[in-house]
Amino acid sequence: MKREEVKKLMCRRFIEPTTLKRDVFAGVELELPIINLNKNAVDFKLVHELTVKFKNNFNFKIKARDENGIICALEDPVTDDIFTFDCSYNNIEISFGKEKNLYHVKERFEEYYKFIQNVLNKENHTLTGFGVNPYRKYNKCLPIPNGRYRMLYHHLCSYKSYNDEMSFHNMPEFGMFTSSAQTHIDVNFDDLIPAISAFSKLEPIKALLFSNSVLNGENMELACSRDMLWEDSMHGYNKKNIGMFDTLPQSIEELLEYLLSTSIYCTEQEGKYINFLPTIITEFFKEEKINGEYFEGGKYHEITFKPKKGDFNYFRPFKFVDLTFRGTIEFRSVCCQPVNETMAAHAFHLGLINQIDEINQILDMDTVIFNKPYSLTELRKIFVKPYLPEFVEKSELKKLLIKILDLATESLKEKGNKEEKLLKPLYKRAKSLENPAQRLIKHLNSGGKVEELIYEYGKL
Repeated sequence: MKREEVKKLMCRRFIEPTTLKRDVFAGVELELPIINLNKNAVDFKLVHELTVKFKNNFNFKIKARDENGIICALEDPVTDDIFTFDCSYNNIEISFGKEKNLYHVKERFEEYYKFIQNVLNKENHTLTGFGVNPYRKYNKCLPIPNGRYRMLYHHLCSYKSYNDEMSFHNMPEFGMFTSSAQTHIDVNFDDLIPAISAFSKLEPIKALLFSNSVLNGENMELACSRDMLWEDSMHGYNKKNIGMFDTLPQSIEELLEYLLSTSIYCTEQEGKYINFLPTIITEFFKEEKINGEYFEGGKYHEITFKPKKGDFNYFRPFKFVDLTFRGTIEFRSVCCQPVNETMAAHAFHLGLINQIDEINQILDMDTVIFNKPYSLTELRKIFVKPYLPEFVEKSELKKLLIKILDLATESLKEKGNKEEKLLKPLYKRAKSLENPAQRLIKHLNSGGKVEELIYEYGKL
């Protein structure tokens, strides 16, 4: 397939959906780690029993089963809410149908959460609001037994074959112990490039407000280790697939050219999930044959296959500010938050989506952290650490954070749903310059026990 044809596919999948004029909805995805308070592995039998009880209590329908016949996904045909698991049965994921009012999501989440906790607590298990499972060392690192997650884990484990090309961490199982809070928001074509620009510039600020993934016991030098875990894995083999835009696109043409420089690493052909060395998408479709691996009969097999047009459906970058085929921008850089503050991140994004020009204006004029000899990528890396750099004036930084939060508040007030109240925890973080990760690190360094914050971050 020629480059121009790939470009047309890219435009059709990611750009054309934004040309369909529509109202602005938000989609919320919440991942939450399961903790076995006995300091043993999470009891998967209990998790499977929970799934059945959840299905019966909320009248969800079965959406998917794993290869052992175990239910691994449920869906509500009325709300489009989905109860499932991310990567492994150690990590519950709840995806909510699109809503204009985040309080509708909040109400359903709290109902689901109370039910789940009631089932888990009876067996000394619990959910909590950590971006990295603090009890991960006790858990079984097993992917959900289906084609997608087995392929993904195998792909991430393949880093050892490429150690001579780049430096990788040795935690390919990170998807089984990390949890995020992702927001999807509708964006119109005319706003697409300004929105990518504005929210990319916000990533250092989001690091300050939302970091909550500490590798306690291993690495206390990162408040948001999720960035590193993605970047220094096979997902980051092509750095353009993850993290920040190295250069902000100034037009749709530049955005398309950027996407054409990102890589594809998996597909499904003839019922087989296949992973292969990440290959730039335009180069992939030039090849006559691609060498990959697939799982069958209890082991992995090598395979040589011919790229097909349908393989494009398996192409996806994982940027912090990511385009989807639904005409939405997906915001992917936020860690799972303390449970009683979990809606704050979604309110932040929803409040700012209509303040794009104002965000760009404020940040383009800022001298507190921006317009210094650091790129946006460098600033994000600076502010995912648990301490502030010397060049930052704390009082001025607080003012900048509050100015951004005020923009979100103003926009949410105009909607009239009182969603601005959901931002309250972020004002507290801005004034104290302390995010959940910094609080955890301070707590542990002062002799506190992680269990105390497991309970606190898990309170509704």
